[in-house]
Amino acid sequence: MRSRLVPPIVLLLLLVILQWQLWNGRGSVRDVAQLQSKLADQKAANAKAVVNNERLASEVNDLKIGLEMVEERARQELGMVKPNEVFVQVTR
Repeated sequence: MRSRLVPPIVLLLLLVILQWQLWNGRGSVRDVAQLQSKLADQKAANAKAVVNNERLASEVNDLKIGLEMVEERARQELGMVKPNEVFVQVTR
């Protein structure tokens, strides 16, 4: 009688262990879901970085090619004017 109960008990115990590993162990469903969430966040951050890098590369290229970009930045950010120009500021 005992020999008949041993295999089902062993199989049931193995099933419980495997289920525990699936839901709570290393590489579990929860871990995979967290990693997928982190991956999605990192992909979004990478996409933003690519856009920013492209913008900066464009600015560097403009600065290498001509002085128009330098002049534009000096006017906008520093309020500089060319000689013999009159600066007029309009406020609304």
